[in-house]
Amino acid sequence: MTADTSAAAPRQRMRTGDDPDAHLRTNPVKLGIGLVGMIAIVWFLANLFLAFAYYPQWFGNNKFIIGVLAIIGGVGGAALLFYFLNMFVEALPRRLSEGAIPYAFLLPGLLLVALMLIYPTFQTINYSFANADSTAYVGLQNYKTIFADPEFWSSIGNNVLWLLIVPAIVVSFGVIVAVLADKLSATGEKTAKSLVFLPMAISFVGASAIWGLVYAYNNPGQAQTGLLNAIWTGLGGEPQTWLAISTAKLNSILLMVILIWLQVGFAMVLLSSAIKGVPEDTIEAARIDGAGELQIFWRVVIPQIRGTIITVFVTVFITVLKVFDIVYVTTNGAYGTNVIANLFFNKLFAASEAGQATAIVVVLLLAVTPLIWYQIKHFRDEEANR
Repeated sequence: MTADTSAAAPRQRMRTGDDPDAHLRTNPVKLGIGLVGMIAIVWFLANLFLAFAYYPQWFGNNKFIIGVLAIIGGVGGAALLFYFLNMFVEALPRRLSEGAIPYAFLLPGLLLVALMLIYPTFQTINYSFANADSTAYVGLQNYKTIFADPEFWSSIGNNVLWLLIVPAIVVSFGVIVAVLADKLSATGEKTAKSLVFLPMAISFVGASAIWGLVYAYNNPGQAQTGLLNAIWTGLGGEPQTWLAISTAKLNSILLMVILIWLQVGFAMVLLSSAIKGVPEDTIEAARIDGAGELQIFWRVVIPQIRGTIITVFVTVFITVLKVFDIVYVTTNGAYGTNVIANLFFNKLFAASEAGQATAIVVVLLLAVTPLIWYQIKHFRDEEANR
């Protein structure tokens, strides 16, 4: 019986058409279709988006139509690209296919990152050694010029001031709001958090316009439409051009208020989630030991949400280091409020000094890089400790 069974096995394999070497073979038809399909999709998408930029008249100069076609082309094109990519990989021998699938599906994303981030980074560094119109190299002249410019150092000083004030206040307010909201009823907590988070839905430009109304100035004797001046004159003071008062950096601090207002909701959401994740038994143990609410907060809760606090702080820190919109919309750097990003914008578009502008960007990049490295290291440490 055993011999008959073993002899029947090969015959059964042959009858069912099972090829033991199938996993070692390539399917040339699928391989060719997948390769041609990927090339065709990439060619089509590249030409489509170039046509949007250079030949908008083909689409009736209608931005709505261009936008809809861009969405359809982008989403549909990506789906087709991955379809043909999957076909190409599946046509390879099985062992090679299984090993290549993760890398194949990551490759388009990595190429896009390289195209949008890595290439422009190196090109920016390259242009920082060129002249105003990037037609000839001038060595370190751009760096010498910006480091000798008092406006550059003033902008650096303002950025440092923003960095010292905004992240600390945002994190502090975020913790306070998260803790207090947690003490409310379920409905009250949702309402309070929604109101605090609401500014996050507003762009930096929109927020600057809103707060421009708060800081608005009218001549003495006229009705003060600006909230701050209305309060100030109501208390007996004279109306002030608040954003022009550089004494004690008051105007810069008033601009910081806008960013704080925008970012507190972000900090509150993350910190509230972290606080709710603190094990209740550690809090109960502290209460049994006789600890008060403040002691529990500082010695039990805060140490356990330290990782989230650092994450929020670093994220806001990087945002502050790149702050531009608020300063540009409100003062455009006048009255001693300039920051590095706004200085770069003015050098590039107002002064047409591409070399100096890119040198400023490189300085900003060097300042941000250690923070990004620290944040990545912190994330890895957090994952390792879980």
